[in-house]
Amino acid sequence: MKDAKPHAALARALALSLEVLAAAEAGNLHTLAALDAERLRLLKLFRLDVEQRQTGDSAVLHEIGQLNDRTIGLLEHQKRRKGREMDMAAVGRRAVAAYSSVRLQR
Repeated sequence: MKDAKPHAALARALALSLEVLAAAEAGNLHTLAALDAERLRLLKLFRLDVEQRQTGDSAVLHEIGQLNDRTIGLLEHQKRRKGREMDMAAVGRRAVAAYSSVRLQR
């Protein structure tokens, strides 16, 4: 019977996936990038080291994928929100510029 315990690199990649999600929630992109690079290194190590997956490995890979999807969705949401904020700031700057010239004419 195969051991259900996942590969050590895969288990660490899962833990890093949780940290990546937390960094995305906090908006800490520098930490997120470093954690993601380490996670990628571990996943590559797992791929090179393992000839045949164990039972627990598939479940961990699936969970890593789900966490990654959540992180990407969160980052896309933050990107859209930041874009809207920048658009609103531009509208405000144009309004200030338009009304400041009116005030000077009085």
